[in-house]
Amino acid sequence: MSKRAVLEVIALDAEDAVAAQAGGADRLELVTDMAADGLTPSRETFAGIRSCVDIPLRVMLRLADGFAAGDVDELVRRAHELRGEGADEFVLGFLDESGGPDLAAVETLAGALDGCRWTFHRAIDRAADRDALRKQLADLPGLDTYLTAGSAAGVDDGLPTLVAEAARRGEPGYEPQLLIGGGLRLDHLPRLREAGVDAFHIGGAARPDGWSAPVSAAAVAQWRAALDS
Repeated sequence: MSKRAVLEVIALDAEDAVAAQAGGADRLELVTDMAADGLTPSRETFAGIRSCVDIPLRVMLRLADGFAAGDVDELVRRAHELRGEGADEFVLGFLDESGGPDLAAVETLAGALDGCRWTFHRAIDRAADRDALRKQLADLPGLDTYLTAGSAAGVDDGLPTLVAEAARRGEPGYEPQLLIGGGLRLDHLPRLREAGVDAFHIGGAARPDGWSAPVSAAAVAQWRAALDS
């Protein structure tokens, strides 16, 4: 395919960011505390990373592990703080107790972002009804991406769902880009690319020595080469 696929890499700090860009990443997802599956980084961390790389940065808005929004006022405060440092792309996603989207929290944050582009993250993989969630969120300003493995268990289980959703691109609720991540492996790429998927997200795959080690530019370059081949 002639269109260059997007490769997004999780970065925890400036060292990660520099290595990811050197390896060919198109965009970074900035988080802290991967033991809690990725929380909002500090404004200082964002500023340090922003000064080191020139590719887009999407910043996580999440205060605790899980998919409950928690203190929405604090999330709004952190969003404004990060925007003050120049952040203009974000990642968020919250569910209510019934497994539907927490519309009050998501709408409040989307409003606070004031048109900034954002990703609804893998909360979709825990939703009671993926299709209903997409349609409920369809008109929110700034939503341009869903980060998903197609299943809470990961891409191995979610691959049929991902292929089916890729085929619906452009339908109401399916306009945002599919960004595939969550147990993603290189051997998944041919089927996903054939289905028209053009955005991919890696975290652990960029760290062959584990989360205690930094991003490997060579590992990112391997993914870049696979996507470009």
